[in-house]
Amino acid sequence: MARARQTLERRQLGLTLRRIREESGKSQQAAAEAIGRVRSRIVELEDGKGTLNQEDLSKLLDFYDVSGDERETALALGAQARKRQRGRTYTDLLPGAFQRFADLEASATEISSYESGVIPGLLQSPAYVRAVIEECDGVWWDATTDAELEQRIAFRLDRQARVLSSSEPRSFRFVFTEDSLRAVVGSQETWQDQIDHLANLIDSRDDIAVQILADDAKRNPGRGGGFTVFDFGGKGSPVGFFTAVFGPSTYHSDETDTATMLRGFREIQSLALDRDASRGLIDKISKGG
Repeated sequence: MARARQTLERRQLGLTLRRIREESGKSQQAAAEAIGRVRSRIVELEDGKGTLNQEDLSKLLDFYDVSGDERETALALGAQARKRQRGRTYTDLLPGAFQRFADLEASATEISSYESGVIPGLLQSPAYVRAVIEECDGVWWDATTDAELEQRIAFRLDRQARVLSSSEPRSFRFVFTEDSLRAVVGSQETWQDQIDHLANLIDSRDDIAVQILADDAKRNPGRGGGFTVFDFGGKGSPVGFFTAVFGPSTYHSDETDTATMLRGFREIQSLALDRDASRGLIDKISKGG
């Protein structure tokens, strides 16, 4: 394995291999011995700071007993990670893109997220998650069976748990538009459940900062779209992406791009209500105001 600078492609490979290893119940030491390397090489690989040649990656996947589509995807990620990256964006076109997004999200130490017209995914109540997925079923993907629908919902809720229930210190900053809060998704009962869920998060979690961009805000430079920036606490450059209803995940890892996105987020933050005023608006809307 060659030492290499961290790139988004290498981070995606590393996070995928870490998840596969943990699911297989194998240790980093055992994985290293399986390919004739020292443990630090596996640590480096899983941290997105190294690559494996195809032969060693195949041996590692054999050790993890990985086959089928998951194996082919891991090998394709390995090929991408070994290439010299020239672009400012990375579009994940491989199978399992949502799982890799969840892995990336769970590895972030700070998340800055802005949404327009919808409650941010990490703040959605289980009932709201279900309603959003049911609205999209048969539209952005083929209509699913009841079992497949439940799998999608379970995956979304697992994503939340991985991030919000982590024992590691993290910081979350969310800004969303007032119409996101007022929109009835699913039913009136689901809407009220979401309102109560938000209020509880704000009241019980000091690590979660929620601000609402009011309808009468003097301006909104993020009008018409949402975006998120992941920061990794010095363990790699920030990664940003713009919310898309349909299509592959496209990430921005160029420092100029992510700096621009963070500047935009801070500007929207400055235009939004502060934490207390946002909490007050939630109460007002809950009471029909």
